[in-house]
Amino acid sequence: MAKKKAKKAGKKRKPNAAFMKPMNPTAALAAVIGSSAQPRTEVTKKIWVYIKRNSLQDKKNRRMINADDKLKVVFGGKSQVSMFEMTKLVNKHLK
Repeated sequence: MAKKKAKKAGKKRKPNAAFMKPMNPTAALAAVIGSSAQPRTEVTKKIWVYIKRNSLQDKKNRRMINADDKLKVVFGGKSQVSMFEMTKLVNKHLK
């Protein structure tokens, strides 16, 4: 039994190729993160940089994102979305 655990611990986790595939943003999303093709992980990071730089995270409920004019287009016209809903809405803007 000790051999099994040692073998499993030495195995490295392989990154998911679907997340690392560069995706092209739509014009609305490109206004926020740039127009170059990027993996989904980078897109999410850049959106969070934009949110923090522009203080768009709700002060009382930190899970909510308040949309400015650029993000409102990406969020489908919604003025506020949860951080979990945000990734679903952003994925619609990646091809």
